[in-house]
Amino acid sequence: MTKFVPFQSTLLPMPIDNIDTDQIIPARFLKTTTKEGLDKQLFCDWRYDANGNPKPDFILNTPRAQGAQILLAGDNFGCGSSREHAPWALTQFGFRAVISTSFADIFKNNSLKNGLLPIVVSRDIHAKLFQIAEDPRATVQVDLASQTVTLPDGTAVGFAVDPFARHCLLEGIDELGYILQHESQIAAYEQQRFATLNTLGG
Repeated sequence: MTKFVPFQSTLLPMPIDNIDTDQIIPARFLKTTTKEGLDKQLFCDWRYDANGNPKPDFILNTPRAQGAQILLAGDNFGCGSSREHAPWALTQFGFRAVISTSFADIFKNNSLKNGLLPIVVSRDIHAKLFQIAEDPRATVQVDLASQTVTLPDGTAVGFAVDPFARHCLLEGIDELGYILQHESQIAAYEQQRFATLNTLGG
């Protein structure tokens, strides 16, 4: 992963509650072990007609989706079954953050481990963001280091994030990368521990 740095983006609004992972990435696409191409299958059953043609009125097929890095979703986003392919598909499309009033826990954890920032805001701020999104050119800034979303009027809205996940995102590492950062300490501990082991004891 690359280090998560502050960024500014327009909002792509999807005001639908309870969007589950099978809607984000249908189960028939889960056979792949690579992330490549999952952006084309994101929201596939909503995005394309029966002949595989893009539906012009679906938000991902509109011009405003190009370059948008923030998905503004309804409540309880990412519910349903567990699949890392859901955040994979979202990040492959170009999203770096999803804003909602709540997320399913498994989806939230999978997202944090795959470079996608799930941001929980209050219902008042959520409604205000949808008002802001009525202007397709309006942008907000996301700063993970300060844990804030800055609105066009300059209002900074704080959000919570797991401290360990925050550290990994800011450093651009996964859990294995975090362990490898402490390789010398681990090696020193193992050497010291081995010296004290009584291999002849019962």
